Amino acid sequence: MKLVILDRDGVINEDSDDYIKSAEEFHFIPGSLEAIARLNQAGYRVAVATNQSGLARGYFDLDTLNTMHGKLRQALAALGGHIELIAFCPHGPDDGCDCRKPLPGLLREIGERLGISVAGVPVIGDTLRDVEAARAVGASPILVRTGKGERTLTNNKGLEGVAVYADLGEAVDALLAVR
Repeated sequence: MKLVILDRDGVINEDSDDYIKSAEEFHFIPGSLEAIARLNQAGYRVAVATNQSGLARGYFDLDTLNTMHGKLRQALAALGGHIELIAFCPHGPDDGCDCRKPLPGLLREIGERLGISVAGVPVIGDTLRDVEAARAVGASPILVRTGKGERTLTNNKGLEGVAVYADLGEAVDALLAVR
């Protein structure tokens, strides 16, 4: 079975520079859930790798994060989709962990927990951090323009050879067209 790894904020749900701090602020990007369900229907396992420094900053707690992820799982189930694993980094930028993207710890954790090599696996994100984490494990980075994607493209550093799509739906269409 094939695997696709997604960033969360800006790829699946709307992002905010003020952080997504509650289930009420957790709004899906149009078409993102349907795209995940299409991946599942095509035989892909889907995992999420997400930095959640709002935990370390005290903006929300673990129960709130679990509520957000429950909302995601429930909405996906209604469309016949699911996420196999959500790996998150709860640390702040100065905590010295190895799981905060752009470091590759979250992607390695996903591979270990699912028993799959992440080399060559598509990793879809909206920031240079996502691209760098993917490259660090030999995965295949893909950038979407949603979330912070347009900002990332404006900077245009470190994106050589990275496929760019309007949103998750378009990225999934491209993945499924080549399988």
